[in-house]
Amino acid sequence: MNNFIKKIIDWSLEKENNLAKKCAIPMEELDHQIQKVQKQKEKVQKEYDDALQELEHVLKKLENMKSTEILRCKSGV
Repeated sequence: MNNFIKKIIDWSLEKENNLAKKCAIPMEELDHQIQKVQKQKEKVQKEYDDALQELEHVLKKLENMKSTEILRCKSGV
């Protein structure tokens, strides 16, 4: 599905590029689109960073748990 959406976006951007070459798209519209995409990129980056941080937290807890259990199991306690 992502490949299909990517192709649609690429096709749409190519059509807009052709219109921009003919000066048929106002600069304000391009600026608006750029700002919109930048905001979306920032949002996705923050979500990614938050998710990665949470995964790191879980991984650290699991690794600590494993270390504790290895020591406990080897000592027979």
